[in-house]
Amino acid sequence: MTVTELAPRFFLAAVVILLVCRTVSWGLSRAGQPPVVGEMIAGVLLGPSLLGLLAPRAEAALFPTALLPVLYVVGQVGLVAFMYQAGHEFKSHLGRGIAGTALTVSAAGIVVPLTLGVGLTLAARGRVAIFVPGVSSGVSAAFVGVALAITAFPMLARIITERGLAGSRHGSLALASGALDDLVAWCLLAAVLSVHTGRSWPVIEAVGGAVLFAAVVLLVLRRFLDRVMSHPTVGDETRLVLTVAVLFAAAWFTDEIGLYSVFGAFSIGMAMPASAQAERVVHTVGFTTRVLFLPMFFTYSGLNTRFGLFGDPVLLLFSLAAVLVAVVGKFGACWAAARIRGESQVTAARLGTLMNARGLMQLIALNVGLQAGIVNRRLFTALVLVALVTTVMTAPVLALLDRRAASQAPEDAEHPLEEAPLNAG
Repeated sequence: MTVTELAPRFFLAAVVILLVCRTVSWGLSRAGQPPVVGEMIAGVLLGPSLLGLLAPRAEAALFPTALLPVLYVVGQVGLVAFMYQAGHEFKSHLGRGIAGTALTVSAAGIVVPLTLGVGLTLAARGRVAIFVPGVSSGVSAAFVGVALAITAFPMLARIITERGLAGSRHGSLALASGALDDLVAWCLLAAVLSVHTGRSWPVIEAVGGAVLFAAVVLLVLRRFLDRVMSHPTVGDETRLVLTVAVLFAAAWFTDEIGLYSVFGAFSIGMAMPASAQAERVVHTVGFTTRVLFLPMFFTYSGLNTRFGLFGDPVLLLFSLAAVLVAVVGKFGACWAAARIRGESQVTAARLGTLMNARGLMQLIALNVGLQAGIVNRRLFTALVLVALVTTVMTAPVLALLDRRAASQAPEDAEHPLEEAPLNAG
């Protein structure tokens, strides 16, 4: 397919993707789900799990193989914009006195699901066809463990913002813990890829590159962005162009070192100054780009998901076990860690619920594993189910916890989400 033929195919696919994602998001919003959850589910519905099952010719015509790389690249732009906005929001809501608890919760939320995921995968060896020939079972097990340890930080940030939880203790703790969680998880993923390739350079590059990148952001880029936003002779268009150039450069660098582009984007969002000019730039980049391009990523992931494989009862059983392990490992570990740190029962339960969401970041990791040859279609589909279930359950569980808290303490109904001040222990 030539470039000239590919362009109209992309425009047609974009129309379908945007309309379907918006429709599904609107429908699920009536059930209390954030729009990004609807986009994630719509992406799966447009793939072989539904459209390909009901109308395979239509799916093949809408999404020819040559179009997939285009959808992937355009989707990356949406992801970068989404994380850039999330980083700026995180900075504006970051409170004091939460570092110790966030570190403890993040550590527990990584170690426990990682261990359980490795154990589950090794137990499935020889029983479920989730292993890629030529890939050691240890690498496959480690990948599953890392995938289950991931928290969907961008989606978590959106849920927290849309539900008005950013000023609450559990909201701020979840943002801090989720950021730490995913940073460590991506370093672990780099280590898994390093073992798979038999080379130590990827993990060295990821850790060393992260240190270098952090230094550049703190010492150079933060000051540069502050000057660009505050300088009286710099116009809005120039501010926008310079910011996007810095954003894309950060995305490129963190992608190159194996930490993925979203962490570069998140860091630049945090480096943005607190000013009216900066707010306009963040809104322009984050809102329009995210709304138009992020659905492309979900569709790309959905095209690699085949729920028809669940006709195999053994794979279905493994998938359900993975969901159970994911929920028990992440929710249970984060809840217990928060309680050990002295958080209330309500705060710990809400924190565990938020940390349990995996959607977007797990989909990113699965695509990385698929491209690296570690993951086959069966394992990919099983872990997509984990991402969907753990993310979709977040909103209703939070609503249930809110109702219980309101019924137990009616006098606090106006502030059901704030259990302790942010500067408490």
